Amino acid sequence: MKIILSKNKLVEILQKEKNIGFVPTMGGIHEGHISLINKSISQCSKTVVSIFINKPQFNKNDDFKRYPRSLKKDILKLKLNKVDYLYLPKKNQIYPHGYNKGIVLNSIEKKLCGKFRPNHFRAVVDVIDRFIKIIRPNKIYLGKKDMQQLKIVEDFVRKNKIKTKIIECKTIREKNGVACSSRNFLLSSKESFIASKIYKAIVKQKKYVIQKKISLNKLKNKIYLLGANKIDYLEMHDVNKLIKPFIKKNNYKIFIAYYLGKTRLIDNI
Repeated sequence: MKIILSKNKLVEILQKEKNIGFVPTMGGIHEGHISLINKSISQCSKTVVSIFINKPQFNKNDDFKRYPRSLKKDILKLKLNKVDYLYLPKKNQIYPHGYNKGIVLNSIEKKLCGKFRPNHFRAVVDVIDRFIKIIRPNKIYLGKKDMQQLKIVEDFVRKNKIKTKIIECKTIREKNGVACSSRNFLLSSKESFIASKIYKAIVKQKKYVIQKKISLNKLKNKIYLLGANKIDYLEMHDVNKLIKPFIKKNNYKIFIAYYLGKTRLIDNI
């Protein structure tokens, strides 16, 4: 694995490649990331992984400071999984002239996480767009755990006629059912146990929510009783109807964002 620090060097190396897969990360590499990497390796001749903690997408400075940083461990994991290139840019390489304030997104950006993290998705799309322009990947691999983000990026790429193909990848879960996330590294063992119970409660009650035999409000109360400190939202949506063009087949998911201590977790089940 080659570690690249220079944008110009990366551009020079990748000019010769014809089938590039790209996995953007903020570090804290976990099994979810590894599954994206494995899919890229199986479909592309070269795989590029980036580690860049993108400050503009954090709404609170404390959250940015607390975000897991484990570069040595991350590098080891990426080497073991036979990544071709790891790109570790500095802020001035990604934002040489500041942020793009002119990004226009679908109205879904104001729903779910968008209600609680204003401009978060604009910052995510801005940084992904910048990476795409540097790396020019044929495919970019994104997980369904961040479903809202995935749909927003797909919509942006389609509307702007960007040639990179978005590959949707399934949510990878830990043995206790909790969706793999870098933020899981911040949880105590007790908080991990609570997160597992919350996941299992949603799985158990989902069909009753769809059938309207129990309300989301009742499920929300149960989640508080299980130990959640705060719930930003608990909503049910048909993921095939989030962004046009709609797909006729129904695919209902319960979307949740909640806190255990200071750690915010999201999922769609």
